[in-house]
This record gives sequence, C-alpha cells and structure tokens, in this order.
Amino acid sequence: MTDPHTDPTGTVPPTGPTGPTDPVDAADDARWHLVLHSEPLRIARLPPGSAVPEWSRRPSPLSSVTWNAHETSVIAAARYVPVGADQAGPFRAFEIQGPLDFTLVGVLRGLLTPLADHDVSVITTSTFDTDWILVPVEQVAVAVAAWRARGHVVETPDEDATGAAGAPGAPGAPGAPATPDTPGQERS
Repeated sequence: MTDPHTDPTGTVPPTGPTGPTDPVDAADDARWHLVLHSEPLRIARLPPGSAVPEWSRRPSPLSSVTWNAHETSVIAAARYVPVGADQAGPFRAFEIQGPLDFTLVGVLRGLLTPLADHDVSVITTSTFDTDWILVPVEQVAVAVAAWRARGHVVETPDEDATGAAGAPGAPGAPGAPATPDTPGQERS
C-alpha cells in the first residue's frame, strides 16, 4: 500500500494522522493534533422539538443543537446556559485539528481508548470538518497527559503550538483574563 504521507502524486489530504495507513492500525498508532479551547461548555436538555435557543448562538468555540423524538440537546458556552435548564458540565472542548477526510477510520477510537484507560468520561460530537471531544473540567489534565503519553500533540491555552508555556493572551499568561467555570467555582 502506498504511504500517502510520502506519495509524490500529491494525493495527501491536508490534515490526517501521522503513522501507518492501514485502517486497522491507524486507530492505535496515528498521532493527532488536538487544540484545547479555554471557554467551558455545558450540555442542556430541552423538550423534544424545542426551537433553537438564542443563547446557543452566542460566541463559543462550539455550539451544537441535536434533537430526536425524545429530547433536544444543546451544547453551548457554559456562561450562556440558563441556570434553571436541565444541564451537565462544565466541559472543556478538544478540537481535532482538521479538516478530517470522511474516509478516515478509527479516529475517535484511537483518541478515546487512552481516555477510557484512565477513566475519563467524554461527550463527542462532529462538525463537517472535524471531531470534538468534550471532557469534564476536572479531568482535563488527565486527558492531556494520556494523549501526550500516546504521542499526540495537545495544544493548551497556556501553551503555544510548540508546548511553550505562557503564550500571549492565554489564560495564566501575564495580563490574561481569568477563565470562568474553573473547578469549584460557581457560575454567575
């Protein structure tokens, strides 16, 4: 099989795993670049057939509205989810650097297995270009460590893409604003 990462025909997708191209091996051996977003998210349950709420359209790294015959679920920035809503969280969102080709096999399996091995619970969702993994805020450090131990690149808000701490404007950097919904902090 031709390795698309060294194939001179230029058929390489712009973003994909580094590692074996055999789909069976790709899930376990691929290396991915994940970006951790600083804005905490919550998931809320609304009655089935609910209209898309205005608060879900406010700025956020990810907003998602999904419905079925039994419920409407909304993922949105934690600060905008109404206090009285049936909800869970806060979560932090990890975005797999994309776009991802729709023919890729085992992307989530390869990323979720290390988290399951460390008892990290998740919510997953997808956009057209990529996959997202939401991790409870209290388990973010465990998730980052588990992925890095498997060779994945995880870019966090307090690091730049090279892993250097104190990226300008990042939470924890000098002059950076405090982030809401840190563990143990009440939402306003």
